[in-house]
Amino acid sequence: MAQEFKDASSCWKEIMSDVSKNKELLSVIEKFAMENNAPAKVVFGTSGWRGEIGNDFTFNNLRIVTSAIIEMLKSEDKSVMDAMGIPDFNEVKRRGIIVGHDNRFLGKDFAFEVIGMLQKEGIKTWYAGETITPEISAGIEMLNAACSINLTPSHNPANYAGFKFNPSDGGPAGTELTSKIEEIANSKMSQSLIFEQAKPVKIENIDLTSLYIKYITERNTIDLEKIRSFINKEDCIICVDNVHGATRGKIQRILGDSPKIKYLRTEDDLLFGGVAPEPSEKNMHRVEQVLRESRARFRLGVIMDPDGDRIRHTDAKMQLPMNYFGAMAFHFLNVHKGISGVAVKSVGTSNLLNAIAEKQGISVKETKVGFKNFRPYLLKTSKERAIVAFEESDGITGYNHTLEKDAIFGLLLAIEMVAVTGRDLSEYLKDIMDEFGYYYPDRSGIAVDRALVGEPLLTKLSVIRELYKKGTEVDVGGQKRMVKDVITVDGTKLVFDDSSWLMIRPSGTEPKVRFYIEARTQEGKKAVFETAERITKEALRD
Repeated sequence: MAQEFKDASSCWKEIMSDVSKNKELLSVIEKFAMENNAPAKVVFGTSGWRGEIGNDFTFNNLRIVTSAIIEMLKSEDKSVMDAMGIPDFNEVKRRGIIVGHDNRFLGKDFAFEVIGMLQKEGIKTWYAGETITPEISAGIEMLNAACSINLTPSHNPANYAGFKFNPSDGGPAGTELTSKIEEIANSKMSQSLIFEQAKPVKIENIDLTSLYIKYITERNTIDLEKIRSFINKEDCIICVDNVHGATRGKIQRILGDSPKIKYLRTEDDLLFGGVAPEPSEKNMHRVEQVLRESRARFRLGVIMDPDGDRIRHTDAKMQLPMNYFGAMAFHFLNVHKGISGVAVKSVGTSNLLNAIAEKQGISVKETKVGFKNFRPYLLKTSKERAIVAFEESDGITGYNHTLEKDAIFGLLLAIEMVAVTGRDLSEYLKDIMDEFGYYYPDRSGIAVDRALVGEPLLTKLSVIRELYKKGTEVDVGGQKRMVKDVITVDGTKLVFDDSSWLMIRPSGTEPKVRFYIEARTQEGKKAVFETAERITKEALRD
């Protein structure tokens, strides 16, 4: 007798309890996705709208969000059109919209729903098929498209689907657009509207990988010939873990087949082997094993998420999270490649970059969390152009490159670093730290009362910036530290006189306060964390 489930969530719970045994239950999830017309709350976070397949993310709710975008574009509101970089709706119809997806469950079906609705409005569409976020970003520019819709929840587990929207500059949609989409979509949700399927009239396929290769060749931030020569001539091994994601096959097309490049988890697996497909420290173990078993002089490994916008590096001696790799990328692009501009990072990232930039006489721009906040420094027309832009959560781009974070760029740049410096990544990092100082970043947090989520928590934590102004003395592990700087672009960041720091910010989605810290010694991290927790609890008591 077939197993009965009251909703998609209970079915997903059963599937994820044993993915090899229960994968046939995906047909039940598909039924929920097609038949469940219950509305959902649409929220575009730092990187799009995400929801559980069959529960929040259903075919009808996807149609509602797509119709909200169409309505927004047809309104020709000036603020919307300015943010889109498009004069009017006729231009949107003429220039067209790229639609793609990663290789999750129902990705193609969801994409065809979107294409059908766009074509019904007379909008030209390109179907990118299984693709990755940076390819779509580059493709918008190469095709002069009006915008894109990419159906991916990035690194979320297999039970999630997602919806990313990018305007004509190829970057993530800003709040001028996402707030309008949310407003219209949630209004439609409140009316419990049911939209009929609109099947595509014609599918026009586009090969975004070939456009991406042309894009990076023309931009010339990455030296592909140097990279290819290094792989061919040097004693090296490169290991790439695709975690069953849509990055599979991309590197082969860019660099060609080579026995020196090993690829892991390239097979079809809609459930990602039951793991969250993120470039985490834990998920890196397969790459590290391949590198440890090799006797090659140069060893480099990476893991990428399913839509190719996050990456983590290793060389078998150590893992290099983006806190370190972003600073290394800045040093390499500025010192070894002679690229000038400004250094850009989210406020919760390591101050190793700040130390390098200070000695190089280069300005540092620290932004709120969210890649869309880097846009002012990534446009070709920017007066202050980013040499590199990166965030602590594994995202990076560089000078004259995409406005989206790009794992492929992160890999290619790492190979070029090794080729030019003649050093493995950990050796290059040690050289940099020997010159500019040692920094040890980390993050943690504490749970708070659920009633505090939102404005109440923001209000309580805001007193920290008043209590700890520049010049204030703070006890950190029994040592007196002076507050050298206070940065309030995203929470409150206190920078001390030894360049250690702590940042306290509320989670946007959970009843938690997050701590981002950096100490000058490995042992010193505990004291900085304890200080962040003490300051937070004092603020919450008031």
